[in-house]
Amino acid sequence: MRNILLSALILMSLISASRADEGMWIPMLLNELNEAEMQAMGMTITADDIYNINQSSLKDAIMIFGGGCTAELISDQGLILTNHHCGYSRIQRHSSLEHNYLEDGFWAMSHSEELPNAGLTVTFLVKMEDVTDAIIEGVTHEMSEAQRAKTIKINSEKVVEEAIKNTHYKALVKPFFQGNQYFLFINEVFEDVRLVGAPPSSIGKFGGDTDNWVWPRHTGDFSIFRIYADSNNMPAAYSEDNVPYHPKRHLNISLGGVQEDDFTFVFGYPGSTQEYLPSWGVDLQVNTINPIRIGLRDKRIAIFNEFMNKSEEIRLNYSAKHASISNGWKKWIGENRGIKRLKAIEQKQKFEQEFIRWANSTNELKDKYGNLLPAFKSTYQEAADLQYNATYIRETLYGIEILRHANGYKKLVETSKEKGKRPEMEIQLEKVKNSMAGFYKEYCEPLDKRVFVDVLREYYTHVEFSAMPKTLLKLHSKFKGDFNLMAEWFYQKSIFASEEKIGAILDNYKKNSWKIINRDPAYQMAIDFSGLYNDSYLPDLRFESAKIDSLMRLYMQAQMDMQPMKKFYPDANFTLRVAYGNVKGFSPDDAKNYRYFTTLDGIIEKENPEIYDYEVEDKLKELYQNQDYGPYMDSDGSLHVCFIATNHTTGGNSGSPVLDANGNLIGLNFDRCWESTMSDLVYDIEQCRNIALDIRYCLFVIDKFAGAGHLVEEMTIIE
Repeated sequence: MRNILLSALILMSLISASRADEGMWIPMLLNELNEAEMQAMGMTITADDIYNINQSSLKDAIMIFGGGCTAELISDQGLILTNHHCGYSRIQRHSSLEHNYLEDGFWAMSHSEELPNAGLTVTFLVKMEDVTDAIIEGVTHEMSEAQRAKTIKINSEKVVEEAIKNTHYKALVKPFFQGNQYFLFINEVFEDVRLVGAPPSSIGKFGGDTDNWVWPRHTGDFSIFRIYADSNNMPAAYSEDNVPYHPKRHLNISLGGVQEDDFTFVFGYPGSTQEYLPSWGVDLQVNTINPIRIGLRDKRIAIFNEFMNKSEEIRLNYSAKHASISNGWKKWIGENRGIKRLKAIEQKQKFEQEFIRWANSTNELKDKYGNLLPAFKSTYQEAADLQYNATYIRETLYGIEILRHANGYKKLVETSKEKGKRPEMEIQLEKVKNSMAGFYKEYCEPLDKRVFVDVLREYYTHVEFSAMPKTLLKLHSKFKGDFNLMAEWFYQKSIFASEEKIGAILDNYKKNSWKIINRDPAYQMAIDFSGLYNDSYLPDLRFESAKIDSLMRLYMQAQMDMQPMKKFYPDANFTLRVAYGNVKGFSPDDAKNYRYFTTLDGIIEKENPEIYDYEVEDKLKELYQNQDYGPYMDSDGSLHVCFIATNHTTGGNSGSPVLDANGNLIGLNFDRCWESTMSDLVYDIEQCRNIALDIRYCLFVIDKFAGAGHLVEEMTIIE
């Protein structure tokens, strides 16, 4: 009786701690798990309106943009909306000092002016299906993890092949709940996606990295593209003969705005979360991995800032790189801060004590789960040193541009060495030539040299000799620990520091040219670093990862057994999900109380011509001074820019639509508050807020600022 009462109390406490706002839910299961709750919170549509494979639904307007963002259809002519930072690299590639679309913005006034983007795709979900039984067929408890993975891989390939037979679709199978469930995703991929419009960075990136992950926010983070198809409205490679795509569904846009406590939901592709990790996993992330990444990126960001502030050309070439490294850097700082403030590790430990009592409450549970947490503890302890050194290697090898680029020549050298590999060598030669063109277009050798000095010095200081590449040890000895002298010699000696030198070798590549590359100091150091990682760390990391995956699969099932009344959502894995909550302000610190929206007034208040990130366009100031907001003005007389809500989001949700109770587009998700970046590991309704661009500010910029009202005319606007 005591055990039964104890289990009941545990369950009640855990269930009561579950929040409606938390979760990234599988859309095909909304009618079973979430519809009633969503409607009780204010939603007026049904789960079938959101996801339906028999008739058009909101899911037909949502897509993967490129390889890591979400976008949505906003017209019946294939017009799509995503974040400015999602389209940033494409905008940058079309830019030059003469036509700086990052600085000045870009607006196509006709279809003929829209710019193609080689390699850019958008991916629509046609349908998803639970295929667990087919995927785990033949899997037994006696199998090793390698045997299990092989069986699942073979079964997945069979399921995918059958699913897309005689169609133009693509498909994949993904695991859910740590491999306790599997879903098949059938997708349609479009390859002709053209840039239509983007505001200048002073709007689309207003606040820059200073405001990144921060609330209040005033960033007009959007860009516009268009999908093109062939004459039969089917996916096709780029062609001048292609025409705008006519979709099954596009989103209606509401000008009604939002009020505190309004119901909202985010529909998109969240990238990755780890909500069910044990305490040792969170501890490893917070106290080992994150501090290394933060520290090394501190060095790089400081150098980037120094050089970018001195040169407009370097700013143009390094803007996307800077944004990429600083985004993770600031996120990890906020994540650590949030985890420690919430005492999340201690919370996990308390749950684990409850779990131990439950797991030992019967002989059956003890046999099944009794050794689970001790196994976690020993496995994570074994992984700690591996992760420490491996993280230093990754951040160093990929943080120093000349090493990262030189590392890409490995296959060319290998195929050049071997007899009878001429065709493969030619393929690799063409690949590195293409890579070289893009690399040197945006490369600053003096900047990279400074990064080389600071990052390698940091690496040498904090890593044991046994975990150092031989090339670094030799050079350290040769130059008596003077990293500045080392860098001067290194960049003068290496052919990879000069586009002309490496270009001349590749343009006249002969049978023995690989020897020049092979003895180059940058190539040698890069190969040493990658070899050290691949040979000394990667096998053990994979072994430890497989052990953790096996334990997590059992732990996930155990948590479900322990809490049978709780609604579980799977960790994000870049598949289509719905997150829902309410518009709400928050209080991040003592005496700080933030309202739920920002306005154009805040942009004017932040203006500082001496700081690049806080420049304000003259046209925007003129519209503000004249209060010329058109139909996009809020009922309070101001122009709202951004708002926050309690929707549970993560990376990949960038560009996701924020929808109202009726399924109308009211905002564009682009960030989280800094206090809530820990939501990838643990969610807290008091602190977790997603940040969205108010769709009215987006339309205002398109129409009133850019004079591209023809784009608004394409859209379905609801007053």
